[in-house]
Amino acid sequence: MRRAALMLLALCAAARALQLPRRHARAKRARTTALRGGAKPLASLGAAIGASPASLFNAVFGGLAGTAVVAKVASAPPGGDDAAESSAAAAAVRRRFLPVFWLLRMADWLQGPYFYEVYSSKVFGGKAASMDLVSQLFLAGFLSTALFGPYVGRLADKRGRKLGTLAFAVLYGAAALTTKSSLLWVLFAGRVLSGVGTSLLFSAPEAWLVGDATKNDCGASLGGVFGAAYAGDAIVAIVAGQLASLAAAARGPTGPFELSVGFLGLGALAASLLWTENVAASADGSQGAPTIREAFDVACADRKILLVGAAQALFEGAMYIFVLQWPPAMSRAVGAAFGEGAKVPFGTIFSSFMVCCLLGSTAFQRLSAAAVRTESSTLGMLALATAAMGTAAATAGRGVAGATLASFVAAFFAFELCVGMYFPSIGTLRSKYIPDSHRSVIMNLFGIPLNAIVVGCFLSIKKLGVSGALSVATAALGLATLAAAELARMTKPKAEAVAA
Repeated sequence: MRRAALMLLALCAAARALQLPRRHARAKRARTTALRGGAKPLASLGAAIGASPASLFNAVFGGLAGTAVVAKVASAPPGGDDAAESSAAAAAVRRRFLPVFWLLRMADWLQGPYFYEVYSSKVFGGKAASMDLVSQLFLAGFLSTALFGPYVGRLADKRGRKLGTLAFAVLYGAAALTTKSSLLWVLFAGRVLSGVGTSLLFSAPEAWLVGDATKNDCGASLGGVFGAAYAGDAIVAIVAGQLASLAAAARGPTGPFELSVGFLGLGALAASLLWTENVAASADGSQGAPTIREAFDVACADRKILLVGAAQALFEGAMYIFVLQWPPAMSRAVGAAFGEGAKVPFGTIFSSFMVCCLLGSTAFQRLSAAAVRTESSTLGMLALATAAMGTAAATAGRGVAGATLASFVAAFFAFELCVGMYFPSIGTLRSKYIPDSHRSVIMNLFGIPLNAIVVGCFLSIKKLGVSGALSVATAALGLATLAAAELARMTKPKAEAVAA
């Protein structure tokens, strides 16, 4: 939820603060008029597409969706199954994991679009909740994740990853129900529960998957499972946005949260029926949970684990900064292109982002099927993400006059394609290098610097501005690229190293 919720906070801030000079609108209208010359059919089509931001981004979404369909069809193997998933055991792991994962992700995505509205609708002391208060509630979730993540990760490793997944459903459901309260302490308690639940969502299911695949001797299939999981997740996000709108229309801003409880229940039921429990095995083969200090020592002792963790924290920190900054950046660019007061179709842009994510996860699946090492493909993806974010930062730094819509659209869509490729990539790398005995704890330890980056940037956003924040994200991505480059160098097969 945090990605969509942060996006909504940014949208609300952009809507309140944006003011664009009229002279840029007049200049853009003149350029648009000049571009509409030429052949009449093409001119008519161009005029229709460029008539408004909505028509422009509807056309972009349609083109992206068509490209995604073609890419998925082209990447599908003739027999319908990837070579890495040809065994019955691997196919069974996929069937057990994906339904649970998608149901829980649906519950998470449902809450994000109405995060701001559900809290801003509350009244305290006769006054509506302020933007600052909503931001404090949002940050409470991030701080809860950072503080409690390693502890709940340890419990998941000790008591079981299936139990940890069920605990996520309970905690997240309870947090969703607190949105019906008008008591401030209840709302903050809900955000704390949500933060703890988020820690479990991003560690327990993945740890269960890796443990189950290892137990069934089909670890080679994990890349394909992660690729399918996050390709489906992009589609789930688009559907969740539509369902959230329907629920909000029927039940008000708490409607999507109520609906998410239903999906959490379905996900918990599916996990109960489909999953068998697995727990962390200690390094010496006995059953038991590591301490947080032991997990920390294990991570520090293995440079590959540290490099994977650095790439994770830096990329995801940049991703959340991007989520905070793309709405005001896009608003300024749309205003410069279409005139002051032009309405930005944020919903269509978000859907376009999700299609880009689908393209990215499809690219990961294609590269995995072609036996491209995940370390190498991740390095290329991070380099592209750095270039895309750097382009966005440079464009924003030139101010409104230089903030061309085409530059932002190309940079932002390229970055979202990298996001779609990132999640299956990092999941695969974690499955290779983080030992099962410490998996959930180490994954949550990596969340501490991630949350520190996001909270620090969030608190400094007025000083940084759009350009400064995107520059911070670019720097983080550059460091993540360096970490990935070192990981690729360290793990290069001997034959490749000799040839080089």
